[in-house]
Amino acid sequence: MHPYWDGHHMFEGWPAFPFFGWGMMLLWLLVFLVVGILVYRDANRRGMNGLLWFVLVILPMVGLVFLILYLVIREPGGVQPVGAGDTAMDRLRQRYARGEIDDEEFRKRKEELERGD
Repeated sequence: MHPYWDGHHMFEGWPAFPFFGWGMMLLWLLVFLVVGILVYRDANRRGMNGLLWFVLVILPMVGLVFLILYLVIREPGGVQPVGAGDTAMDRLRQRYARGEIDDEEFRKRKEELERGD
């Protein structure tokens, strides 16, 4: 390999820049891995396939395209899993306990929820 292309000598008479050789390659690899990990965590938190997006983002040459695609198609805000106390029946019971609905309305809606209407 010619010394001008190994990243240590850009032009004759110019100082050597060893960072443009293997150092720059390792820096970009580290940047892509960090971005990939961030995308992985974000995708998992939003209920998407984090591993798939991680692999797509760290692919050489096309990772930036997939990163932009991910940022465009992801759901706004985090998708939070439904907690044990956040079902429709629990909300119905809370409304009944607060007195927002009467006995008849509560029974009617409870039957609808149990039937799956």
